[in-house]
Amino acid sequence: MKRGYKFMNTTSTNTTNELTIVIPAKNEAKLMPRLLASLTNQDYSKMSSTRVLVADANSTDGTAEIALGFRDRLNVSVIPGGMPSVGRNRGAMQADTPYILFLDADIELADTSLIRRCVERAQGQGLHCVTTSILCREGNWVDKLIYVGNDIFQYLSCLHRPFATGMFMLFDRKKFRELGGFHEQIQFGEDYKLSQQVERKRFAIVRGGVYTTNRRFQRMGHLRVGWLFLRTAMNFWNEKFFLRDHKYWANEPDSIPRAQV
Repeated sequence: MKRGYKFMNTTSTNTTNELTIVIPAKNEAKLMPRLLASLTNQDYSKMSSTRVLVADANSTDGTAEIALGFRDRLNVSVIPGGMPSVGRNRGAMQADTPYILFLDADIELADTSLIRRCVERAQGQGLHCVTTSILCREGNWVDKLIYVGNDIFQYLSCLHRPFATGMFMLFDRKKFRELGGFHEQIQFGEDYKLSQQVERKRFAIVRGGVYTTNRRFQRMGHLRVGWLFLRTAMNFWNEKFFLRDHKYWANEPDSIPRAQV
């Protein structure tokens, strides 16, 4: 298989917990504590027992140790990771709950009820994929404007072919495995490509949002990032585009970047 993992059908499902959280990470010792702390503040009643799998891609800055430092508040484990798609797939392989929540390591949940409401929405409406908006509280007005534009585009996409980002993507586990997981040969936009396979009626955007940083703009520049995202949207039908090397990983020595804004 192109994706590198074959998800086996299984009838074994965790009846105690509804959710497994998967976080791909590399050298995120500085930012990941914000995410993990925001998880502890969620009003989701099963948060403390929910498995949080940090798929660590051989970090050298103590990312794994910092994650395990939250074990007194979260059910955290560290597993071998890799590129974001690989780390997410490896975490999903270990999930036996009805839903899997994929998070980027450098985000922070902006609303304490976000996870609970997403799970309830997915359960109540039989959804396959649930996401939320992206907020940028750092950087300048250009950074914030670009994220606002992304959120508007995401809402508009629900009229035709909706998409979610790896920053926050709640997936029905059975549907995720049916779709084959994240395509591991796609170096940019694998989250976009996967989520676009979900039917409109099985997709939802829940208010609340996640905070992200402007570090990608700082390293690549606004025009380059914006142009790459626009080309991605215009080539949603063209698999060859996604399989090309778009140099999205260039100049990123210390961390794994997210696959979409």
